[in-house]
Amino acid sequence: MRLEDLARVVDPIAVRGDLTREINGLYCDSRQVRSGGLFFALKGVASDGHDFIAAARERGAVAVVLEDEARAPGEMEWIRVRDARLAMSRMAALFYGQPTDGVPVVGITGTNGKTTTTYLVEAIMARAGIPAAVFGTISYRFGSKLVPAPHTTPESVELQATIRDLVDEGAKAVVMEVSSHALEQRRVDGCRFDVAVFTNLTRDHLDYHRDMESYFGSKARLFTELVAPDGIKPRRTAAINGDDSYGARLIESSAAPVVSYGLAADAAVRAENVVFSVDGIAGTLVTPLGTAPFHSHLLGRFNLYNILAAVAAGVGLGLPLDAILGGIEDDVRVPGRLERVPNERGLTVLVDYAHTGDALENVLKTVSELTTGRIITVFGCGGDRDRGKRPVMAEISGRYSHLTIVTSDNPRTEEPRAIIEEVLTGVRPMGLREYDARELGRGFVDKGFTSLVSRRDAIRLAATVAAAGDIVLLAGKGHEDYQIIGTEKFHFDDREEAAAAFRSSDSGE
Repeated sequence: MRLEDLARVVDPIAVRGDLTREINGLYCDSRQVRSGGLFFALKGVASDGHDFIAAARERGAVAVVLEDEARAPGEMEWIRVRDARLAMSRMAALFYGQPTDGVPVVGITGTNGKTTTTYLVEAIMARAGIPAAVFGTISYRFGSKLVPAPHTTPESVELQATIRDLVDEGAKAVVMEVSSHALEQRRVDGCRFDVAVFTNLTRDHLDYHRDMESYFGSKARLFTELVAPDGIKPRRTAAINGDDSYGARLIESSAAPVVSYGLAADAAVRAENVVFSVDGIAGTLVTPLGTAPFHSHLLGRFNLYNILAAVAAGVGLGLPLDAILGGIEDDVRVPGRLERVPNERGLTVLVDYAHTGDALENVLKTVSELTTGRIITVFGCGGDRDRGKRPVMAEISGRYSHLTIVTSDNPRTEEPRAIIEEVLTGVRPMGLREYDARELGRGFVDKGFTSLVSRRDAIRLAATVAAAGDIVLLAGKGHEDYQIIGTEKFHFDDREEAAAAFRSSDSGE
């Protein structure tokens, strides 16, 4: 594709050189550039792509998109734009043949529930005979093809290239988790969404966003800008949780017609006569397409909202009610989301990705509604991330759990014990008993908490003190199969560790 064709979609401020030059690839990492490539000099948090223009040229780049004309190279074609990330998104979509133009695309954003909702929407589409490619926190996948996800939403060049590949392989739809980072960084601006879904908004990523309003503003772009009807897709829809205060604001500002969902009587999609149990969720589903009884194997009130979000997306896509019901009633298994770890001791051991205060509270509320036994919670907080949520999560765990074991998550470059001490400031004022981890080998009676730096030892301690009828919750890492300590990534999977711990406990090792 010629450089001048790409330039037409970005409204350049200035250009230099031969725009008829052929471009063979798009790159934002100078280390990946190949001959004939177009390099995007992106300004990041830790580095500035303008510093790598020379390196990109040495590897074969023939042109560069940049924001700072003063740093433009004298020996390359260049295009100056106001926003290089936006330019990259639009150019990538054009370069790869606008892969989202001809298939329905569902974008799901919010703090919690995105991953489960993508699985449910995928199941609904499958019931409707529409095989979907899925991009999410756990993986990018289609059919038997599955790639672990380094980011919830890839950079725009990778995203458009992957969508192109999967559509060419037979995907008839795209379901995508859309992170606030992706919206802030314009990674999805080259996508044409049919339905935008909003789950909820609670404190998260405030290490990146300045405050909750900035965080909300990033999420809101999906509804106020990216789902606006146009000539390519004139019938677009926003599926929004009206029970969430931020969702209520989006309903008023959405650029597309809204299908609201929730438990309120005026929600377009809602559930009535709901019963929660260890077998799942049952009730009556009310939609613009009709009313029908339903049952899902998923657990808890927060999963009911995920179900309603998926139903609202199905309504927005114009899918039949029987396909929607079939999808939400399928045995959808979401890795690391209240995932059970089988054991022979009669214990319910659950692994969940809950890594924010709201997510942890939702999970613990669900667990407390499903048991009359004790709740033992193991969790930690990541290093180099939002420190404000650390005491919040501890207070929540202390409130709902009979025993809280505070441990490491991904400490990254922070000192693990220092993170734990910040977490403990949220539970110490509650008047609960602070146990020495060694004395817990004999069990516990009083409601309390303890701490262990080693996550493996913390899980083993939970296995040691748990008794029949208890529920053990391992929160924070979910599907992740690694732990980041310092700058190194080590294999670590809560599910594997729990399975080993309960085997060891059973055998008396």
